[in-house]
Amino acid sequence: MYGHCALRPYNIKRFKMNIFWLLIFLLASCTGVPKGLKPVDGFDVNRYVGTWYEIARLDQRFERGLDNISAHYSLADDGGLKVLNQGRQQETGEWRKAEGKAYFIDQPTVGRLKVSFFGPFYGSYNIIALDKENYHYAMVTGRDRSYLWILAKTKTLPKEILDALIENAKSQGFDTGKLIWVKQQD
Repeated sequence: MYGHCALRPYNIKRFKMNIFWLLIFLLASCTGVPKGLKPVDGFDVNRYVGTWYEIARLDQRFERGLDNISAHYSLADDGGLKVLNQGRQQETGEWRKAEGKAYFIDQPTVGRLKVSFFGPFYGSYNIIALDKENYHYAMVTGRDRSYLWILAKTKTLPKEILDALIENAKSQGFDTGKLIWVKQQD
């Protein structure tokens, strides 16, 4: 009646349910926080909005070959943030832009968001260090320690602040020896 490899209706239902739960697990794992790290609290999104310049990062495929990278955050009508990332191709001089959206995962006072540039797929945006006095610099990670960005509201940071951020990242288990220093030109 049924061949050896055929799926019976009951098995198809169970198979679909297993796929559903696997997708839920995979999507949830993309918005995690690296073990042992905690996003900043006392976060004020109104002070965070604006343009942030990428000072340094760990290598990511989607930013490879880019310089002059920045991200502009603005408030969205639905309570989230609009995100506009841009960077210049080093070889061609052409600008690449990506528009996305971000939403708080926990409370809006916690620097933990999920960001999407591709429909229903979200990645982690965990702010693990922040200049709470002036909102001048931040350090952001993704779901694991292979993601790290040092950002500033200006195109450069004073050496003492940069050194402190790098030491902070190193003490939290990031491979700071692999940081890529982003060229920010006028």
